[in-house]
Amino acid sequence: MPDQTEGQGTPGQRPVPLPVGSPIWTSFFTVAPLILVGTIEPDGEEHNLAPKHMAMPLGWSNHFCFVCSPRHATQQNAQRTGEFTVSFPRPEQIVETSLAAGPRESDGEKPSLEAIPVFAASEVEGVLVRDAYLWLECRLEQIVEGFGENTLIIGEVVAAAVDERSMRVYEGDDAELLAESPLLAYLSPGRFAEISESNSFPFHTDFRL
Repeated sequence: MPDQTEGQGTPGQRPVPLPVGSPIWTSFFTVAPLILVGTIEPDGEEHNLAPKHMAMPLGWSNHFCFVCSPRHATQQNAQRTGEFTVSFPRPEQIVETSLAAGPRESDGEKPSLEAIPVFAASEVEGVLVRDAYLWLECRLEQIVEGFGENTLIIGEVVAAAVDERSMRVYEGDDAELLAESPLLAYLSPGRFAEISESNSFPFHTDFRL
């Protein structure tokens, strides 16, 4: 039977209570994807790119979501146009990804975006980041409020593409695929990692997706 002693971990562990009256997330590291969300600016011509790490598929159907804020141009643009794009950059694009978080000038321009090569999306108005490994084009489905100052932006994926080098194939070796095409991960807060080594997950024999 497992040790049921309240408030104790395994030998050598010492759980440290965290005060939940303020955000706890800077007291430890968590692993997340790092994506670039693309939207169209109010002039209808310029694009915006913004890095996000609180992002993931929503359910098993083709929906994708990310956390944003009404104060951010990303949400304002997506809400106005009803569309957004998602690019998954590679580890070697970490500098470009950081540039997407550059400040705006007094006229609203974001000059750091000029250093990020893009190409036009196919089904929505917007751009995707060149040399990424996965691209999603989404139509806005819902904005969910109620997370403090944050919101959850939910979109339906209406077009998607993956770089051939990163595509899983029947009878392919997943470990070899990741070794040859590593993934970029954000270690919140403030660090990143390249994932090139992996192991098969030990699913229970009765596990079903």
